[in-house]
Amino acid sequence: MGDEFWQYRPAQAGDSGRSIDWRRSARSDGHFVREKEWQAAQSVHLWVDRAASMTFSSDKSVPAKSDRASLLAMALSLLLMKGGERVALASLGTPPRIGALQVTRIAEGLTREPAEADFGMPDTSQFLPRARAVFLSDFLGPVEPVEAAVTMAAERGIKGTLYQILDPAEEAFPYQGRTVFTSMSGAIQHETQRAGDLRDRYLDRLAERKNRLDMLARQTGWRFATHHTDKAAQSALMWLFQAVEGPR
Repeated sequence: MGDEFWQYRPAQAGDSGRSIDWRRSARSDGHFVREKEWQAAQSVHLWVDRAASMTFSSDKSVPAKSDRASLLAMALSLLLMKGGERVALASLGTPPRIGALQVTRIAEGLTREPAEADFGMPDTSQFLPRARAVFLSDFLGPVEPVEAAVTMAAERGIKGTLYQILDPAEEAFPYQGRTVFTSMSGAIQHETQRAGDLRDRYLDRLAERKNRLDMLARQTGWRFATHHTDKAAQSALMWLFQAVEGPR
């Protein structure tokens, strides 16, 4: 592996003008990009939501969503690198790499303090064209930024996975009687005397959100799934690995 010449390929949307090999392109009617060996290898970008909402846990026996997301991201990175793939953590702003130093970088990035904002917003502008992407989030915030990021990535040939991580209480809504709901940042608060009356409306909106994410994935060639933090992390990891290593 290195920076040796590997192949020419037709230029695609998202390729910069600097990447086009004009000498090779002059011999044909189209534009061609000179790909090097490291660029041809699989590159995987991981976006792990570090917003305040991800720190929620309904019970001491259940890990916080952020802890489960970080665990899955770290384990997936190790599996991919073991298979020769290059991995990058989106929050670091660095390109996909392989090796012990990159493992350390990713581990340090995953242990940073959570953001103050309640919900995170992915940014795919630095992702490599035709790479793979994995988004780990509860996706409970505004969905429009997620739709914009995935659409922009898909237009550049990036295939990916939306992996929703929820606490079991967020799926079942087991609250009754007087309840004060407070966002993890403390910015939003709602008090009700009859929390049970909100259950059906909440579940309808959650189902609507899942359907919207699933439709987004279908329209862009991505995949969508939901994982609950009271379930085993091993099965979630294997699903993610198979999703990333699937047909290219």
